[in-house]
Amino acid sequence: MASTQSLAPTREDFTALLNETYGADEAFEGTVVKGKVVAIEKDMAVIDVGLKTEGRVALKEFTNHGRDPAPGLGDEVEVYLERIENALGEAVISRDKARREESWVKLEQAFEKNEKVEGVIFNQVKGGFTVDLDGAVAFLPRSQVDIRPVRDVGPLMNITQPFQILKMDRRRGNIVVSRRTVLEESRAEQRHEIVANLAEGQVIDGTVKNLTDYGAFVDLGGIDGLLHVTDIAWRRVNHPSEVLTIGQQVKVRIIKINHETHRISLGMKQLQEDPWSNIETRYSVGQKLKGRVTNIADYGAFVELEPGIEGLIHVSEMSWTKKNVHPGKIVSTSQEVEVQVLEVDSAKRRISLGLKQTLQNPWEAFAERHPVGSTVEGEVKNKTEFGLFIGLDGDVDGMVHLSDLDWSRPGEQAIEDYKKGDKVTAKVLDVDVEKERIAIGVKQLANDPFAAKKGGGEDGAEGDLRKGSVVTCEVVEVKDGGIEVKIAGSDLTAFIKRNELARDRGDQRPERFSVGEKVDARITQFDRRARKVAVSIKALEVAEEKEAIAQYGSADSGASLGDILGAALKARDKGDKAK
Repeated sequence: MASTQSLAPTREDFTALLNETYGADEAFEGTVVKGKVVAIEKDMAVIDVGLKTEGRVALKEFTNHGRDPAPGLGDEVEVYLERIENALGEAVISRDKARREESWVKLEQAFEKNEKVEGVIFNQVKGGFTVDLDGAVAFLPRSQVDIRPVRDVGPLMNITQPFQILKMDRRRGNIVVSRRTVLEESRAEQRHEIVANLAEGQVIDGTVKNLTDYGAFVDLGGIDGLLHVTDIAWRRVNHPSEVLTIGQQVKVRIIKINHETHRISLGMKQLQEDPWSNIETRYSVGQKLKGRVTNIADYGAFVELEPGIEGLIHVSEMSWTKKNVHPGKIVSTSQEVEVQVLEVDSAKRRISLGLKQTLQNPWEAFAERHPVGSTVEGEVKNKTEFGLFIGLDGDVDGMVHLSDLDWSRPGEQAIEDYKKGDKVTAKVLDVDVEKERIAIGVKQLANDPFAAKKGGGEDGAEGDLRKGSVVTCEVVEVKDGGIEVKIAGSDLTAFIKRNELARDRGDQRPERFSVGEKVDARITQFDRRARKVAVSIKALEVAEEKEAIAQYGSADSGASLGDILGAALKARDKGDKAK
């Protein structure tokens, strides 16, 4: 009995026995091992991998999404051993993981060599698609599917096609691939081959592929060329859609090829004769002709004279009178206008045109209708520091200088009588057609009170006004310092100071005069150039006294001064009655 107990295995002996039995097998966990299909049960394959137990693998893992055949009984296969025994006493094995392990090794080698790999797009996920790379699952971003955005990815699903690995991380199990890179590389090779067979100046057929604001893209059989809008026709084309439609077959000439960027510039107008050839024989300076406005800019308007030939009407040549307006307010697009050729420059391919030259110069017309000296009427359009601008007949302006507003008052004072919109009558003083200026005057409609009498000399004036003349004046205003008077028979006014009101100091009182009263005075100053006139009652009294003394008495005659002045006054009164 005692011996029997000594032969029974202990717990430690059992553990050692297990380690001896399974220790070697555990070394295979996490690796790819070979096994044999020993049974097919429904959709599962029972596989003996040489362990104490067998494992099961779904048949679909062997078919590789339907591309490979399912294994048969007795076939040798490779599987990934995850665990030797699970809760059911079976080995945990996987064909997908075995294939994935094989694929990772191949994919890493391809990634290092920058080689393409084969794969199948089999599912759509957020932001892109999943790709089966022979067991390894990669992510294909939506932006990497094609060169251009793809609306329907259906035709690309479940077919084997090449991909380029962009990034891979085995530790995280991440792989990112691109189909677009492969297409771009293939396209670049194709473009290089096509470009190598093209030459500048070559005429080739193409198909309009796309239209933009700046031109049209033409398919030349695998490569696109740009037909710029300025090279579609010799005439102005605002948008390619005016001439071309998508899908239209066109014949173009290759203008330029950039072999580095594979960019090709095309032209259609180059297949036609240049309308600028011998342009001087068809257009000459001074020639008048009609054209159609094709475009309006801030600096002028373009006019088509014939297909392919345009001239520019500069804004300065559009109107005689409208100087600071936009050309669009004078002409409109598609309007037919008559123009005159101002300049032809074949080297620069420019024709300068004039619109206003086809119309009569308004200053010439004004001079014909209103010669110098004639009277005109207009409306005040503007007031400036140097005069008035008056709108006249023919849409021209005349200017009244400050000095031509009034004979008697300073211009700065006289201009205050006018406001914008007032009707003004004036006399034409000068018309300068070349400088486009018209001078008119308001004061010239009235006689110049200082104008010299014919043969009157420097001091001569209209009528008998001159220094020393005796005039009758009307009091128009009484002030503390004297009186304001108007000289009868003229438009002249003068101010008689207090000390010039009488010979006797006691009579030098302004208040003894009243407005409207007539008084006689003597002109003491008459300066036509300075336009100044001065009168004095005192000077008249002194002069009359001297005259009376000379006529009626002498120092030894015995007559008193009062007698002499009385006699002089009686003589003057008799003379006035005789008149």
